[in-house]
Amino acid sequence: MKLKVRVVHYREDSWYADIDDADDRQPDDPYWYVAGCRSQAEAIRLACGQLAVLDQAVAAGILLNRISMESVAA
Repeated sequence: MKLKVRVVHYREDSWYADIDDADDRQPDDPYWYVAGCRSQAEAIRLACGQLAVLDQAVAAGILLNRISMESVAA
């Protein structure tokens, strides 16, 4: 599985980051996201930390859930 991090500056003072499958052509249902970061560096730091968590899960044989799948399970 190839994951990618996307970081977007969506308002003057806010950054968004998500993690999705690199082959997913419609990035509307990522595996993880965070919004409202105050800087690009904060968004990247948080995303890289979560990417490490997801990497460990995949290495352990755990299937990743997309955000919509988590919402249904909750």
